[in-house]
Amino acid sequence: MFHGMSTVSLFADDVSAAGDWYADVLGIQPYFARPVDGPPAYLEFRIGPDQHELGIIDTRYAPHRLGDGGIVLYWHVDDVRAAYADLLARGATEHEGPIERGEGFVTASVRDPFGNIVGVIRNPHARPDTAG
Repeated sequence: MFHGMSTVSLFADDVSAAGDWYADVLGIQPYFARPVDGPPAYLEFRIGPDQHELGIIDTRYAPHRLGDGGIVLYWHVDDVRAAYADLLARGATEHEGPIERGEGFVTASVRDPFGNIVGVIRNPHARPDTAG
């Protein structure tokens, strides 16, 4: 049985640059890196009240051909339009602009500078400690 989300894995040719970009977006530094010395092949952040893992992996270790893959993970935000604009200002590119989905739901998604799709959502039914 599924017990909840564990780790979100993103891929980048330049893990150091991706780590810097996400550290800026998230306002935190990765807590884990491998290797410890030299350019990282893997970085990991802990995010939100449940400390979900966001891992950035060197594309050399991708277990599949990279592409859209059919999955967009949406991160809870207070204001989808503001978060979307902020991500674009930081160098992301449009994937899907903000869309009103009805009854307080708003989504948008971008492609980060490393080719990963990152979604943002305002969900009125989310837990109070994760919803904006």
